[in-house]
Amino acid sequence: MTSIEVQNLTKEFGTRRAVDDLTFTVRPGRVTGFLGPNGAGKSTTMRLVLGLDRPTSGTATLGGRAYATLGEPLRQVGALLDAQAAHGSRTGRNHLRTLAVSNRIPDRRVDEVLEETGLASVAGRRVKTYSLGMRQRLGIAAALLGDPGVVMLDEPSNGLDPEGIIWIRELLRRLAAEGRTVLVSSHLMSETASFADHLVVLGKGRLLADTPMREFIHARVQPAVRIRTTDPTGLKATLARHGHDVAEHVDGHWTVHHARVDEIGRIASAAGVPILELAAEEGTLEQAYLDLTATETEFTAQPQEA
Repeated sequence: MTSIEVQNLTKEFGTRRAVDDLTFTVRPGRVTGFLGPNGAGKSTTMRLVLGLDRPTSGTATLGGRAYATLGEPLRQVGALLDAQAAHGSRTGRNHLRTLAVSNRIPDRRVDEVLEETGLASVAGRRVKTYSLGMRQRLGIAAALLGDPGVVMLDEPSNGLDPEGIIWIRELLRRLAAEGRTVLVSSHLMSETASFADHLVVLGKGRLLADTPMREFIHARVQPAVRIRTTDPTGLKATLARHGHDVAEHVDGHWTVHHARVDEIGRIASAAGVPILELAAEEGTLEQAYLDLTATETEFTAQPQEA
């Protein structure tokens, strides 16, 4: 299958460098989350891959070929960059039929993707009557129209209701399981954590990380253990003897930082401290992301005064 290959990619707009010497590869068979603060260069990079902008230097190719050289590109690459791109006076079905004809895609495929994206019942309505979530689904239907090996989606969950968010999550996993190359840009950390296998993170146009998601989290968020006991004094003293600091919470549980469940369990058991609850407090993608990008955010709100 086809990979997305970005090599020493740079894009300047006047004196501003939106993309700064980027190199990474998006491989088939996994969902790659494309993350970064506003202004990090994610959308510009996707536009460069799709030939909508011309790089100042470097290359962005699909299986070694520039997008502009692809014949019938919808059969090879499906993309959603702007849910508002469809002409408002066309029906959803006619919008997809126009795209299908231009790439010699059979008309029956239009009905298949309308069904797949949940738009079959509103396919005869004009796009201008669609909600944002419906327009998102139409953009995803267009991306899937040619049954492509590469799928690129920019904020696909935007405007979707909870059922739609679950649907897009399952869709992305299925596409990757079929061996396709899937690149998804998102600002929703919890949602990205639910579907991404790999992460590419940008900051101010530069590459900050290119790594499996679990490794990204574990490298930046220290492990912790949640514990509850009927003998907090004994627990604190026992853990202190083994060099562990504990933090008490108002609901009665304690947190042991920089520790693993099996270690804390053995210590408490050997000391005869009764345990009511013992669990790992997993680091989140949001914590790891904020740790990495704290100095890379172009637009930040000032802290509120008390």
